[in-house]
Amino acid sequence: METVHFNYPAILVAALISFVVGGAWYSPLLFARAWMKEAGLDDAALKRAKLGKVFALAFLCSLVMAFNLSAFLGAKATLAFGTMAGLATGLGWVAMSLGIIYLFEQRSLKLWLINGGCQVVTYTLMGAVIGGWR
Repeated sequence: METVHFNYPAILVAALISFVVGGAWYSPLLFARAWMKEAGLDDAALKRAKLGKVFALAFLCSLVMAFNLSAFLGAKATLAFGTMAGLATGLGWVAMSLGIIYLFEQRSLKLWLINGGCQVVTYTLMGAVIGGWR
């Protein structure tokens, strides 16, 4: 049985990537207004959110995601394998899981495309960093 090896700097950078992608993705430059409309949010609701707690928990979740992806990729991962495995994870597992939930919750296709798309891009980049970091 192979021992799991974690490249901690790569995992940290991969976790930070989710903040960079998410910050851009849900910004007014890209999908902020469409996401807010489809999610039923408005500026007042976002102002009421405890953003310190939200960001802290989101970063903790991002670390778990990065550690899990790293364990899945293994110590011998390459940039190509990491990128493709990240894409497969984001599209095949995360976006499709969201799709099932959104179908039962009767959420819009547009919201699924926004949120699922963010996860596909995030996991693809995380996989590239973890797989390509030597």
